[in-house]
Amino acid sequence: MVERYVMSIDQGTNSTRCILFDHQGRLVTVAQREHQQHFPRPGWVEHDALEIWRNLRRVVPEALSDGGVAADEVAAIGIANQRETTVLWDRRTGTPVGRAIVWQDTRTAPLVDDLRERPGDEFFLERCGLPPSTYFSALRIRWLFDHDDGLRQRAQDGEVLFGTIESWLIWNLTGGADGGLHITDPTNASRTMLMNIRTLTWDTELLDFFGVPRPMLPEIRSSAETYGEARTLLPGVRITAALGDQQAALFGQTCFSPGEAKCTYGTGSFLLLNTGNEMVRSRHGLLTTVAYKIDDQPTVYALEGSIAVTGSLVQWFRDRLGLISSAPEIETLARTVEDNGGCYIVPAFSGLFAPRWRSDARGVIVGLTSYITSGHLARAVLEATGWQTREVVDAMNADSSVPLKELKVDGGMTADNLLMQFVADVLGVPVVRPMVAETVSLGAAYAAGLAAGYWSDLEVLRRNWHRAAQWLPDMDSAHREEEYDNWQRAVERSLGWIRPPGSR
Repeated sequence: MVERYVMSIDQGTNSTRCILFDHQGRLVTVAQREHQQHFPRPGWVEHDALEIWRNLRRVVPEALSDGGVAADEVAAIGIANQRETTVLWDRRTGTPVGRAIVWQDTRTAPLVDDLRERPGDEFFLERCGLPPSTYFSALRIRWLFDHDDGLRQRAQDGEVLFGTIESWLIWNLTGGADGGLHITDPTNASRTMLMNIRTLTWDTELLDFFGVPRPMLPEIRSSAETYGEARTLLPGVRITAALGDQQAALFGQTCFSPGEAKCTYGTGSFLLLNTGNEMVRSRHGLLTTVAYKIDDQPTVYALEGSIAVTGSLVQWFRDRLGLISSAPEIETLARTVEDNGGCYIVPAFSGLFAPRWRSDARGVIVGLTSYITSGHLARAVLEATGWQTREVVDAMNADSSVPLKELKVDGGMTADNLLMQFVADVLGVPVVRPMVAETVSLGAAYAAGLAAGYWSDLEVLRRNWHRAAQWLPDMDSAHREEEYDNWQRAVERSLGWIRPPGSR
């Protein structure tokens, strides 16, 4: 039969999806399953990697069945994944040594404080482009070693493997304990604090510093090339791409030229700016990261502003406070009032990421009076995402020679028109959403299809991009800056909440 589709596996923070795309980049069918979020202690966030694998085994057949698609109609498989989330598993049994530690987890904060004192940020920025933070994988490996006697030795002996989620899934898809491929790509490896950002190889100095044995690490391959064939679920179908979810979204938005940027609004929000083959060192709190590497072509880099809590703030508002019963209701509730009533929410549930990088911060609600209603709180929830975006864009403009003139957006939160209008208002630039909002999945499919010859080049992919919606700024500049000042004063009140042990 003719290979008519590309399959994208999008393994995210809250769910696993399988989506099929056709040659025009149109979504054909989708199957999705959520997995449980585990919060065993304050600041701890965990996933069950086996549950994620079981969910993938369910959604792939569901997507094929719902679309009436046979396995031999699939040209290739691409994988996008939540980045930094850390899985360690037994090579012989395929059993994780414990739950995966999620990118939002802050248990390694004391280690971060130590690293900032010795050897300091510059040691890491020079090698991997990342500052010490609870965000990245290396500290989670170190923490697991420190809390499990014998685990480091098992890793040194090659008995225990490390991977971010795409490595875990590829290993299982290609045979698992029976010869599964243990690989990763530079977009994911660049988020571990263990890969040299220039050479795209594991850095010996960083491995030695963190005490991470080389035998446990996956092989770094390019983001789009033929890795091998699946041996389960889709036997014989090639796996040809893997990208971290935010780089996949950049690819799906066809931001292939330097200066093009996108922001994905999901559990957290992530703004990436393509800087081309030049690795730009941020001086304003952004991350230097790998955007993608296609086969043997030169590496493409990006600047990234990572916001830890955006969509998950809406989930908290729904699940923990019970003020709405579904996420879309927050827009309706927010529209019951004209403004925030002087109330601001800083959602530093996992500290603050870009551009501040403050693990000592915690969430605050300021400006409460007896006037405040649930509508004002709902509006403050949405506005928190807008103001955090503004902080990142300001940093990006300071690092880039060309100010941002338009922001491409995607992700579930872009269905909220009030929020998208607010983002346009606080940035003062147009905000544009494409026809296919699932750009993370689409980017993984595009990369896989390129590697498999399903699409010929990047220009073909550009022609698939079409605008679905646009929001133009409509806020008085003086009012915008006054509100931004209020937001920044609120942020200052969130800082320094977590104190070092023994301090008063």
